[in-house]
Amino acid sequence: MSVTDRLLENADAWADGFTAGELSVMPTLQLAVVACQDSRLDPQGLLGLGPGEAHYMRNAGGTVTDDMLRSLVISQRFLGTREIVLIHHTDCGMLRFKDDDLLDDLHAETGMRPTWAVETFDDLDDDLRQSMRRIQTSPFIPHKDNVRGFVYEVETGRLREVKLTEGSGSHREAGVNWRTGNASD
Repeated sequence: MSVTDRLLENADAWADGFTAGELSVMPTLQLAVVACQDSRLDPQGLLGLGPGEAHYMRNAGGTVTDDMLRSLVISQRFLGTREIVLIHHTDCGMLRFKDDDLLDDLHAETGMRPTWAVETFDDLDDDLRQSMRRIQTSPFIPHKDNVRGFVYEVETGRLREVKLTEGSGSHREAGVNWRTGNASD
């Protein structure tokens, strides 16, 4: 029996006891969670969230990409979310290689390079701040007052907050246009 076949059996058992058919499409906590796809990270369990309380958006690294911005825009503009929590984690696979390693391998295998960015990183905190800045500088995200970033420590199960600000908290990091790398106004 394949893993998928076992999962289908689990889905049948789930449906037999299903009671959440009346949940709204709009998350009750007005929360969007952006996290890495890593299998060791369970955002719902970690944050104590239940069905219908939040939107969950995941990708490799938990990086805010164009597609992640697209999902956040829809989440806020049409589905009522107002707060955004970003979660990166220690021992992330995106720390283990460089963009060009994957791009070169793909080119060698297929003769083409993908149109999407890989977006590996060397520093969890810096990449998390970059993702927060992408949200803060996006003209399409209407609700930016409650955007917070955290690193999940896979070794301890604890969250550590990463602030967008430095030092005493009175100096905000300059915005950076993530497409060009130049400082934004």
